[in-house]
Amino acid sequence: MPEEREAKLPVEDLPKVRRRLQALGAHLETPPTRESNWVLDDLSGSLYHRGCLLRLRQWGKQHLLTFKGPGRMEGGVKVRKELETGVEHVEKTLPILAELGFAVAFFYEKERESWRVGSVTVALDHTPLGDFVELEGEAEALGAVAAQLGLDLRRAVAATYAELWQEHRRKHPQAPAHMVFP
Repeated sequence: MPEEREAKLPVEDLPKVRRRLQALGAHLETPPTRESNWVLDDLSGSLYHRGCLLRLRQWGKQHLLTFKGPGRMEGGVKVRKELETGVEHVEKTLPILAELGFAVAFFYEKERESWRVGSVTVALDHTPLGDFVELEGEAEALGAVAAQLGLDLRRAVAATYAELWQEHRRKHPQAPAHMVFP
């Protein structure tokens, strides 16, 4: 099963990271685009309890169904098995998954732009929770690109956006159940 290697880092100044990407000659693959994500699970939460994720994502005209296995951290890089495939319609896929026993457990939005630095994909995420940079690629390359961008892999978070939002809600009980823009 293919493995994803990713580092998610909270950042205070996303425009500064963007300027560094431009200075490096990085290639903008996708301009800032609104993204909608449906995290699915069965009624007992068995995927969550196993550390797995089933997600349906709509990003511009792209629709993806993704399964991620349990993750482990290796030097600031989260490594986990990942299976992903394109789907034609989110609105037709959700009922299929419901028939298989999966319901939407969490919904979140973000605005994402995607850059390429060599073999590394750099995603700049603006979320209702704050801003993050996600680096995806081979572990050695992630560290080099992080350093070029002035980022420290030791600050990487292992938590998913759903877990980060739940932590936020514990501190801010008035926050909505789902991570959405106002």
